[in-house]
Amino acid sequence: MTRKELLKQGKETLLQKQIEDASTIARLLLQFVLKSNRIELVKNDTKEVKKEEKEQYEQLMEEILKGKPLQYLTKHQEFYGLNFYVDSNVLIPQPDTEILVEEVVHIAKQEKKKEILDIGTGSGCIGISLAHSIEEVSIMMSDISNKALEVAKKNSKSNHVAEKITFVQSDLFEKIENTFDIIVSNPPYIETNVIPTLSKQVQQEPYIALNGGEDGLTFYRKLLQEAPKYLNKNGYLCMEIGYNQKEKILQLAQKIGIYKKVEIKQDLAGNNRVFIGKI
Repeated sequence: MTRKELLKQGKETLLQKQIEDASTIARLLLQFVLKSNRIELVKNDTKEVKKEEKEQYEQLMEEILKGKPLQYLTKHQEFYGLNFYVDSNVLIPQPDTEILVEEVVHIAKQEKKKEILDIGTGSGCIGISLAHSIEEVSIMMSDISNKALEVAKKNSKSNHVAEKITFVQSDLFEKIENTFDIIVSNPPYIETNVIPTLSKQVQQEPYIALNGGEDGLTFYRKLLQEAPKYLNKNGYLCMEIGYNQKEKILQLAQKIGIYKKVEIKQDLAGNNRVFIGKI
């Protein structure tokens, strides 16, 4: 069987099960098995695949059909132009979160903010992208999960920014002692009863990193209330939010009464995506 034929087989298998992005998944999975890239795959599509390559591809395809995310199989996800190792201990970085990174980079460069805390860092995609994009910056990355921190440490080294980053295992601000110019977070914000309705792929991701409580706002209440104690003068709290949470989060910020300026930024699809609060 040639590469082209195996790729076609993989695509058809996924289409039969109505898997979204069947063509892309089939191709990326084959590239992973063959240790190849897209250009090389196309140029050599008539090359015969080895028996063990075909067997590995079909085994991984079975995992996809069971709902396992492609990224957990390939251990890879691109984010903000960088490559990240991911496994089942962390959320898979999503393109929407890049808007949060862009906003923080803009604030840090414009106002010369140099001390940043990344809460609930997971894979480290936010903090590492910031460290890569901002020349003079010191970033503390925290997470309640030690396994997630191990992934983040691995990614800080592979992306050559480890010297700008310190790590701490902490439940939100529990073990945080410093103050910062910017606190950034992509907290869990999905309502508890919505999680079972999500795709099989999303449900494979860490429950603790998805579950935002009954109304999805549990962590926003804590972050909005506690963050000002850990922010320097004219500091910022920047958070990713759910598309339907704008009004409730603005109300929470207003009720606390510490934030002298708040705004919501939209993602490329026009959904409300990022909260920015300045004290």
